[in-house]
Amino acid sequence: MSGDLILHMAPADRWAAWPANTPYVPEEYAVDGFVHCTRGEALMTRVANALYRETPGDFVLLVIAVERLTAPVRWERPIGADPAPLFPHVYGPIDPEAIIEVRRIERDADGTFLL
Repeated sequence: MSGDLILHMAPADRWAAWPANTPYVPEEYAVDGFVHCTRGEALMTRVANALYRETPGDFVLLVIAVERLTAPVRWERPIGADPAPLFPHVYGPIDPEAIIEVRRIERDADGTFLL
């Protein structure tokens, strides 16, 4: 995966209901003030399985071209996680033009995410 691409995992039903050509804002944005993303499928898989394995439902993976975002991206560590990799946090909505691919995320019968 190219260095200028980042990933965001979204509930499939929320994504499907989102109005076309409208900047995407996940529910967590209201609390966190940014959109959580990762770089690379391996890290996304680790995060998804650590945080959302027990969460039922289907998810999609938004592949985002950083250079197409109008909101700033900051590379930050999660609070209280040291040492930890830096994660891309988007401080604003995800522009539709920045989403270059949407993929359904496969899951195993036990809820494990398979990327």
